[in-house]
Amino acid sequence: MNIILADNQDITRVGLIYVLQKMKYKDITMVTDRIELMYRLKETPQSLVVIDFTLFDLNEAADVIILSQKFKDAVFVFFSDDLSVSFVRQIIVSIPRASILLKDSSLTEIRECIKDAMSGKRYICQHAADMVLTGDRLAEEAVRLTKTETEILKDIALGMTTKEIAAKRFSSFHTVNTHRKNIFRKLGVNNVHEATKYALRAGLVDEAEYYI
Repeated sequence: MNIILADNQDITRVGLIYVLQKMKYKDITMVTDRIELMYRLKETPQSLVVIDFTLFDLNEAADVIILSQKFKDAVFVFFSDDLSVSFVRQIIVSIPRASILLKDSSLTEIRECIKDAMSGKRYICQHAADMVLTGDRLAEEAVRLTKTETEILKDIALGMTTKEIAAKRFSSFHTVNTHRKNIFRKLGVNNVHEATKYALRAGLVDEAEYYI
């Protein structure tokens, strides 16, 4: 089975390639965005996709679920620094052959996860399992948005797209998209609708302003 690395963090890619090669897996491909990932999956639909949701070209759990439904022969390992409990639960319920592996996992867990995933089995690392069982979010924190995150959340709630926010802030699309993912993670939400409801409840956006 071909392995596709969908992770834009150089050090992680290098580390994973080293581990995979030590495990005698040689057929490894790297992709940098959703379009390239879909192209590779069309070429090799029976692939193991190791994907960092927080850094890759995906915004919501729904994006990943749709991708898995389109490529039913693919197996997914979500390998990230930080995932919300709601995201993990959605993935477990919606993608039967998806595995969860946080980047603080031991080398033993990483190897076990890859082996199980290659066999079509689900693997949930201990940290992620504890998160789901206790309802506790990884690196539990009160919602503390930075000034920039608060401003971007308000713009999101007012209906602005990531591209529009980037233009307004004279920032790159990638920078704003990273802020957006961090906001969703901190709030424990998975889409714009849920983020907007939080912004309204928190008083970041006036309802009169929202409905204009």
